Amino acid sequence: MTHSQPDSSRAPRRIVITGGAGFIGSNFVHHWCERYPSDRVVVLDALTYAGNRATLATLEGRDTFRFVEGDICDRALIDRLLAEESIDTVAHFAAESHVDRSIIGPGAFVQTNVVGTFTLLEAFRQHWLSHNQNEDYRFLHVSTDEVYGSLGPDDPAFSETTPYSPNSPYSASKAGSDHLARAYYHTYNVPTLITNCSNNYGPYHFPEKLIPLMCINILLGKPLPVYGDGQNIRDWLYVRDHCSALDTVIHKGQPGETYNVGGNNEVKNLDLVQMLCDTMDELAPDLPVRPSKDLITFVKDRAGHDRRYAIDATKIKTELGWTPATTVEAGLRQTVEWYLAHEDWWKPLLSQEYQDYYKKVYAPA
Repeated sequence: MTHSQPDSSRAPRRIVITGGAGFIGSNFVHHWCERYPSDRVVVLDALTYAGNRATLATLEGRDTFRFVEGDICDRALIDRLLAEESIDTVAHFAAESHVDRSIIGPGAFVQTNVVGTFTLLEAFRQHWLSHNQNEDYRFLHVSTDEVYGSLGPDDPAFSETTPYSPNSPYSASKAGSDHLARAYYHTYNVPTLITNCSNNYGPYHFPEKLIPLMCINILLGKPLPVYGDGQNIRDWLYVRDHCSALDTVIHKGQPGETYNVGGNNEVKNLDLVQMLCDTMDELAPDLPVRPSKDLITFVKDRAGHDRRYAIDATKIKTELGWTPATTVEAGLRQTVEWYLAHEDWWKPLLSQEYQDYYKKVYAPA
């Protein structure tokens, strides 16, 4: 494992993390606060359904930490925060991110992912100009491999030069935000960095996504809905590995560049669910249904469901010295252990709104 270490003599940063109460964002907040305890960390989150302030509860009392509830589309708020806190670094996670929800209601995805990213970039540009285009400033835009579209079984993995070909309202909105971040570097020289990652998993993951959904449904003895034939392939990246990659990009990446971040773990959806079942059967003694595999149920396939994603992470390895540390087997075990130990975190999320949404999406095949 070659996670790169930033220079220990680095000056403290003043960072705003948008979407820091969401899944990847909150893991990144914890990573940054543990790694750089003297840095000023400001979290900006609108606390929509997937944001959970309780995830950050252990940080709330720190002098170096501040939480702000707000919308990235609120330009006055962004301007005020950047100035008040003398921000030099933005790590931009805030996004609507679930494909199924983008199919049901695409408008929120365009508003948050495109308009919100534009608002942040424009505010950061003015802030950076008012600080004489400080060369230490950074704007990290965190994106997804879904902007590249779908791969055939034998196609080479996505690289930074793969043409964009988004297939869902979600991936199209993320593609638009990527293009804006790139344009702000090439037009205005704003020091932007773009990362495109594969599917993340790990602690604090909202239960609509595949891995937490399966963990929780196994614990509740509910069916495990698998889209179509279950042969869709994803590259799985443990969220803590992703955080270390983003840390490396902020400290060592070249402004204007894009870096793909992958886990080197291509797995078919059905195989992944079966691995989760086996792990749950081993670790959870009192399951309502055992073996858990008996709960697997095939449901109608998702509209425009991309068949395969895979990331070629050669660039971040060769240029910045980063590689993932966690195998999918080890990561899944750690994730299952976390959900078993944190029922108090996920149970309150199973609201009536969530149940209604769930019924709408996972109709029987």
